[in-house]
Amino acid sequence: MMDTGTAALELPEGLEWVNTEHAPALTTLRGRVVLLLFWTYDNANSLNALEEVRALEQRFADGLTVIGVHTPRYAGQRQAAAVAKAVNRLGLRFPVANDPGYVLWQRLGLRAWPSQVLVDVDGSHAGLYAGEQRGAELAARIAQMLEQAARRDQRMYEPWPEAVRPEPRLPLAFPARVLATEQRLYIADSGHHRVLETGHDGRILRQFGSGSAALADGRGGDAAFRAPQGLCLQRDHLYVADTGNHAIRRVRLQGGEVDTVAGGRLGRDRPHDHAEPTQVAMCQPSDVAADGEALYCSVAGQNQVWRLDLAQRRLDVFAGSGQFGMVDGDGPYASFAHPAGLALLGEHLVVADAGACAIRRVRLADAHVDTVVGGGPFEFGDSAGKGAAVRLQHPLGVCSDPRGLVFIADSYNDRIKALNLRSGEVRAFNLPHRFQQPEGIALAAGALWIANTNAHEIVRVDLATGACRRVPVGE
Repeated sequence: MMDTGTAALELPEGLEWVNTEHAPALTTLRGRVVLLLFWTYDNANSLNALEEVRALEQRFADGLTVIGVHTPRYAGQRQAAAVAKAVNRLGLRFPVANDPGYVLWQRLGLRAWPSQVLVDVDGSHAGLYAGEQRGAELAARIAQMLEQAARRDQRMYEPWPEAVRPEPRLPLAFPARVLATEQRLYIADSGHHRVLETGHDGRILRQFGSGSAALADGRGGDAAFRAPQGLCLQRDHLYVADTGNHAIRRVRLQGGEVDTVAGGRLGRDRPHDHAEPTQVAMCQPSDVAADGEALYCSVAGQNQVWRLDLAQRRLDVFAGSGQFGMVDGDGPYASFAHPAGLALLGEHLVVADAGACAIRRVRLADAHVDTVVGGGPFEFGDSAGKGAAVRLQHPLGVCSDPRGLVFIADSYNDRIKALNLRSGEVRAFNLPHRFQQPEGIALAAGALWIANTNAHEIVRVDLATGACRRVPVGE
């Protein structure tokens, strides 16, 4: 924590309030402690800090007001509509402003996502806390400030009203991934905290998970997920990257039972320090891919790819030093930047390295990592071409074709692209459908199946004609 004096703070005019029509003013919040949270929705540290802020909101509901200030990293995040989608997906109930020009960020001299600024009951700057895992320090300081205000008879105890502009109620809510077979679709219905099994016609056959955001093993609706994302099949099991629970889950398709095979709590453990995979604390697993008895998992919040030996129940780091970056090399000497989507292709694991805006490749035999296309962190854009000249914007999903093609969900560009691994060339599809942050992509039965996440839908793209059709899931 850094104290920054007692200068009075004001929120600048021109901020775009994405979930309220009544822009809060710090002058109207005198008597309450205010926490200004500066965050960006692509950042793992910001998402972890949001969980800490939720706990503070609950604990100090009678004296604390939280205000979010979204300061974007990517061009695709500058629109208020995109921020509003992220706010709803995360279930935030405090007012959130979009600050695409970094006005307040620069005024306060901030340097890191997340940053949390405390404002005291008099409206003065009371402290800056950079990074995550600051919840205990913040709680102690807030309690002290509220106690002092109560002794001076300056404290206001009334709860602050929620700020909400909800999404429309639809059968799907922010579906993050889709897995397709010749007969079935499996959908990570993240906003409803469940996994669905459907036919290609969208008819729901089974639901795994109660729909409540929790971690619970059990059968069918007795189980619970929290914002599940990545999916893969291995024999008669469906593996799930249960992102919100920081866990890898398994669904036995024959009977529908769900259990936890790794993780289950937030942390940044080294997996080989624990003999039992379910004792390992991990941070935001995003996708899974199975090759025989090897289950690969992109651990986005730790900038690594892990491998779980399903036969020996042994979990270890497959590739990545843990440092945020884009460095090629052997296993632990390479680095990733928020690795997200995974796909197997021949002797390689293909990785959508979202934070690096790149497609990377890991050789299965020796974990050597190389970059196929993309320029690295902060080198983002929307351009086709070859190699390092290609520009993507936070790609979150990939799927592969045996001929050497990789299909890419170029998420923040709202586009679908294809990469020829042999030539290293990327081209964009001009499809007759509006995509809104597509995250999941699968290939089966002559079609691409796309989780069009912010539009709450699954889209089928006929590979022969390019025709697009919305799959009426649950309708």
